[in-house]
Amino acid sequence: MITGVLVVTGTGTGVGKTVVTAAVAALAVARGARVAVLKPAQTGMAPGEPGDLADVQRLVPGVATVRELARYPDPLAPATAARRAGSPPVTPAEAADEAAQLADGHDLVLVEGAGGLLVRLTDDGGTLADVAALLAAPVLVVATAGLGVLNSAALTAEALEARKLSCSGVVIGAWPAEPDLASRCNLVDLPAVTGARLLGALPERAGSLQPEGFAAVASHSLARELGGGWQTPVP
Repeated sequence: MITGVLVVTGTGTGVGKTVVTAAVAALAVARGARVAVLKPAQTGMAPGEPGDLADVQRLVPGVATVRELARYPDPLAPATAARRAGSPPVTPAEAADEAAQLADGHDLVLVEGAGGLLVRLTDDGGTLADVAALLAAPVLVVATAGLGVLNSAALTAEALEARKLSCSGVVIGAWPAEPDLASRCNLVDLPAVTGARLLGALPERAGSLQPEGFAAVASHSLARELGGGWQTPVP
């Protein structure tokens, strides 16, 4: 089972990172782990609006700690949103320091990024990849299911390899009820292009479930390495 700090990124935005983060948290909580979820920068949300961490808390009430370091109203990359808001950005060092402090009192710290791995946190080029490097933490990649994902997944894997960062695996963030040909083939092709194991596929709309149902779905939708019992189906 994974412990310590795990960084969660995506092949892009809207791929299901928050639901996958919550699913990993749910399995860790179920085995008695003390879990923290850190969102360095939340964009596209006004003060007081429920963001990604509210979704995690709704799906997994047993999460011990959630922490958001900054919030910017425009739905843009964090660096751009911070600049437009006239607010300071969250630097990779600040995010890494917070994750390290949380790790002192928790069994698992999940650091959920915004968008993809190289989306800028700061105007000088700081990214989630830098956060992972400072923490020497593995990175879990969340991907879409269907046509078009192989290129973005391969580029993410290359970026991780170039920075000597460990990819713990790939999870499909929203598996369709009726998968098309591309989705079925991607069960084989995603591991091939990334060089990383496919560690699960969360069904679409899993994020709308109640906590008990969500925990059950997480258990059979994530692989053993993440605490579940999922096995790659035959395409």
